[in-house]
Amino acid sequence: MRVHGLCVQDTGVQNIWVQDLGCQQGPLHPDIIQGAPEAPMEKDIDGCQDGAKTVPNARLGPEGTETQLDDFVGAHPDYNEEEEEQKYFRRKRLGVIKNVVAASLAGTLTYSVYLGLLQMQLILHYDETYREVKYSNIRLEDIDHKVLMGINVTPVAALLYTPILIRFFGTKWAMFLAVGVYALFVSSNYWERYYTLVPSAVAIGMVIVPLWASMGTYITRMAQKYYEYVNYKEEQEKEKKRAPRDACNAYIIVFQTVFYSCFHLSFVCAQMPMVFFLNNYLYQLNHTLFAVKHCGTLSHGTLPGFNKTVLQSLPRSVNLIIVESVLMAAAFLAMLMVLVLCGAAYRPMQEIDMRSIGWGNIFQLPFKHMRDYRLRHLFPLFIYSGFEVLFVCTGFSLVGYVMGWEVMEQGQAMLSLCLLQNYGVCALGLERLAYLLMAYGFSASACSSLALCMLRLRRHIPLLAGALIHAVLLVTLFCWAPEPRYLAQAPLLYTIAALWGTGSALNKTGISILLGMLYKKKERQDFIFTIYHWWQALAIFTVYLWSGLPMKAKLSIMLLTLVVAVGTYLWMERKVAQNMEVRLPRIPRPRHKTRGYRYLEDSSDETGSDGDGDKEDDDRHPTEATSENELPKEDGEQLG
Repeated sequence: MRVHGLCVQDTGVQNIWVQDLGCQQGPLHPDIIQGAPEAPMEKDIDGCQDGAKTVPNARLGPEGTETQLDDFVGAHPDYNEEEEEQKYFRRKRLGVIKNVVAASLAGTLTYSVYLGLLQMQLILHYDETYREVKYSNIRLEDIDHKVLMGINVTPVAALLYTPILIRFFGTKWAMFLAVGVYALFVSSNYWERYYTLVPSAVAIGMVIVPLWASMGTYITRMAQKYYEYVNYKEEQEKEKKRAPRDACNAYIIVFQTVFYSCFHLSFVCAQMPMVFFLNNYLYQLNHTLFAVKHCGTLSHGTLPGFNKTVLQSLPRSVNLIIVESVLMAAAFLAMLMVLVLCGAAYRPMQEIDMRSIGWGNIFQLPFKHMRDYRLRHLFPLFIYSGFEVLFVCTGFSLVGYVMGWEVMEQGQAMLSLCLLQNYGVCALGLERLAYLLMAYGFSASACSSLALCMLRLRRHIPLLAGALIHAVLLVTLFCWAPEPRYLAQAPLLYTIAALWGTGSALNKTGISILLGMLYKKKERQDFIFTIYHWWQALAIFTVYLWSGLPMKAKLSIMLLTLVVAVGTYLWMERKVAQNMEVRLPRIPRPRHKTRGYRYLEDSSDETGSDGDGDKEDDDRHPTEATSENELPKEDGEQLG
C-alpha cells in the first residue's frame, strides 16, 4: 500500500512506515511474521530504502512514543511558568485600568456635550428676538417647558425598570445604550420641533438613573477585579475561600476617585460653546441686568427684572450647525469609547446567572434592599444631594434651571441659584456664567482626589468635611445679598464657587465609595446604586414642584436637610461599629436552563464562586439574610 511520501508494508500484524525512496510493494517475508531475527528485516529495509536513512527499530515501544510526544508538545526548555503567569495578570490589570479610564472619559464627554448644548440652546431660546425671528409659529417656550418636564418627571419611575434594564443588557451595554440616548438628544437639536425635542427629552429622563447606576456598578466591579488580579496567588492558595474583610476597599477608593476627578471636568468642557461661540453675541450686564433691583436672599423665585433680550445679534444658522456637529462628534466618540475600550464587567456565565434568578425577583429586590438599616440611614444624604438643586434657578427659560438639574442628578450642586442666577449672574452678568462654572468644575475635579485620604483616615472624614463646607456656605449665603451689577464682588463669588465644588466633590465621591465598601457582593451592587440615584431623582422632582419658593426658604430647607443627613449618617456608622445585624434579602440561586446552552454545575463562572469578596456581607453579619419564611428556599420559588 503506497501513501504520498511514504511506503507502508501491511502484514496484517503491524505497519512499518519508512521513507519512500523507491521501495517496492509486496508483503513481508514470512520469516519476519514468525519473529525471525532482526538482521534480515534490517537487510530488507535497507534494500527497500535504496540509500535512505536506516530505521534502527521500526516498532516504537510505549516509552519511545511518549518521549517523542514530549519532545513535540512539551514545554520549551526556556519556559518560565511563573514569569508567564505574572505577564498574564499584568495584562489583566492594565485592561482593568483601561476600562476605568475609558468609562471616566466617556462619562465626561457625554455630559460635556449634553450640558454645553442645553446651556447654549436655552440661552438662545430665552431671547425674545431669537424666538420671534426663527421660531415664531412653534411656541418654543412651551416646548422648552415640556422638555424640562420630561427630564425632571420621568426619572421618578426609574426604580421600576432600571435593575431589569441593567440585568437584561448587562452593565456595559446599559452604559452604551444610555450614552447613545444622549447622542440621540444632541442630534434632535438639528431640527428643533416638538416631535423631536420632547420625545428625546423623555428618553433622556428614562436613562439618567440607569446610566449612573450602571457606571457606579461598573467602577466598583473593576476595583474588585483589579484586587483579584493583584492577589491571584493568594486566591489560588485559598481555593475559592472568601477574601479578607475590607480586602478591596483601597482599590474602590482609588477607582472612584479617578472616575470623579475626570467626570467633574465635564463642567469645564461644557463651557467651551459658551466661551468660544455664544459670548460673542451676548449683551453686557448693564443691558441684561438693567431692571434688576435685588440679588441673593432678597430675591424670590427666578431673577426678577432680567431682560428678555440677551443677544445683541443673532448667530447664523450655519455657525449653529457647525457647533452642534462638533458636539455630535464628541457624543459619538463617547459611544465608541464605551463600545470599544470598555470591557465587560462580568464574565458571560456570570451575567447569565445574574439574570437567571427570575425577572420577578429582579423587580422586587430593590424594594427589599431598602429594609437594610444602612440604606435607610443614608436616605437623607441621598436626598440632600438632590436638594442641592434648590439653588438652581427655577425659570424654565433660563439655562440655570436645566444646568442645575443635570448637575444634581450627578450629586453636584454649584450650578445653583447662588451662582447661576440670584448670586452669580445677578452680580456679574450672564457673560461671566461660563467662568463661574469653570471655577466650580476645576475645583471639584482637583478636590475629588482628597477622597484618597480614606486610604489612611476613617471613611466618614471626607463626607463630614464636605458637609461642613456646605453648611458654612449655606449660612454665608443666607446672610449675604450681593449688589446687582457690582463687579468688585467677583473674587468672593469665584471663591464660593470653588468651595462649593470642593464640598460637592467630597460628598459625591464619598457616597459612592461608601456604597462600594458596604455592599461588595456583585449581585447587589446594581440594586444599591439604583436606589441611590433614584432617591436623588425623587428629590429633584420635589424641587421641581417647589420652584417658586423664596430664596431664604430654599436655603433653610437645604441647611435642615444637611443637618439631618449628617446625623443619620453618623448614627449608621455607630450601628455598623457595634456590628448590629443587618437585614438583607437573600439572592436566589440561578434557575439553570438546558435550552440554548449547556450549563456546567461546577464551573468557576457560577455566581458567587470566584472568590471576589462576594460573601463579604454574609460573613461579616451571619444573620443578614431574612428568615426563610420571607425568602425562597428553592431555586424555583419567587421572593416573598
